[in-house]
Amino acid sequence: MSAADGARRPVPEAGHGGPAQAAGGPGSRRPARRPGGVFRRNPDTAGTTLAFVESPVQLLNVLEWAYLERTSDAGRTGALTVVVLSPHDPMTRGQLRRMAELARDEGCTVRWEEARGGAAAPLRTIGGLSPLLRRARRIVIGDPFSRYVQLLLTLTRARDLVVVDDGTATMEFISQLARGERLVRWHRSGGSRGARDLVFAPFSAAARRRLTPVPDNDRRTVGVFSSMPVESPPGVRVTANDFAWTRARFGPPRLTRGTDIVGTSLVETGVVDPDHYLTAVRALARTHGATRYFAHRRESAEKLHALEAVTGLEIVRPDLPLELIARRGPIGRTILSFPSTVVHTLPLALAGTGVKVAVCDVDPAWLTTKASPRAQGFLSGVTGTARDVQRLTFAGAG
Repeated sequence: MSAADGARRPVPEAGHGGPAQAAGGPGSRRPARRPGGVFRRNPDTAGTTLAFVESPVQLLNVLEWAYLERTSDAGRTGALTVVVLSPHDPMTRGQLRRMAELARDEGCTVRWEEARGGAAAPLRTIGGLSPLLRRARRIVIGDPFSRYVQLLLTLTRARDLVVVDDGTATMEFISQLARGERLVRWHRSGGSRGARDLVFAPFSAAARRRLTPVPDNDRRTVGVFSSMPVESPPGVRVTANDFAWTRARFGPPRLTRGTDIVGTSLVETGVVDPDHYLTAVRALARTHGATRYFAHRRESAEKLHALEAVTGLEIVRPDLPLELIARRGPIGRTILSFPSTVVHTLPLALAGTGVKVAVCDVDPAWLTTKASPRAQGFLSGVTGTARDVQRLTFAGAG
């Protein structure tokens, strides 16, 4: 019985069950291979565009960017090589492998790097990538805050840099770039920098300079491809991501009569207290009659077991980014979320389907003592700038 049939199954432990980690959920079947693709494989131009990704969402947005490039530029974009800097997390690795399959179906060359596989892995990875970095005409990155990516940026001569969405972090990246600040993730608490931060500071500063456009004689151009509500800093070109590839490739979905909740990793990042989070999910489920909970790839198995026990929700661990899972369906007519990337992306991916997306604000009382001083303002900004969504408050939950 599938998730759409209402079956409740145990939450799989991370790392078990292969790449498709759905607890009876949609997304466990592979989409049919289609002829053609986003990019042509061309050995003469291989490496002209080099993309670095570390998460499934980043790879999805590279494919969205590539699709727009091809459809708006008569296919003159040449070859695309996607380098996956694989993380340790089993759920992320599983989703990345599924996304890599889709990227290959679209004509991309995918290079999987065990970039964190031991002490010697970084040197081995960087050494192997050096020839590609030297030949690359354009570099596409998914996470400008990544130390790995920042180090690689210092080694390339490419004069055209593109940043694709890494979720809501793009909003913080743009604001920090505009203010000339060092690049720091929004959920990191304040205070003095650690020893590793100080050692890496020169590379981080050099990467920030590379991400600052130098317009004279086209010395260096910087673009941002985003579905987030961002304002372009001087000299940075911003292109809107409307998930055209996702809509062309999948769906429209079959809609269920139920309501689905989208999970968040705010507990895992130390921003929200786990007990408050569980209470909020239980209240939302009861008020709105939700039946399924789509887990974030970083949510722990222990937390999901507790949610299942307390709420009675069916826990689904998707094997692809939620934008693709929702577009393929089946999906609820209403999707509830806390402040996260999906409140911006799902209305775009599901445009014209009749699905309603609602977002519940995070109460300041839910924040942990370790949360960054910027956390509440950032989360409020994520909710307040979301378009085509219904806003909920925890007190009313409706």
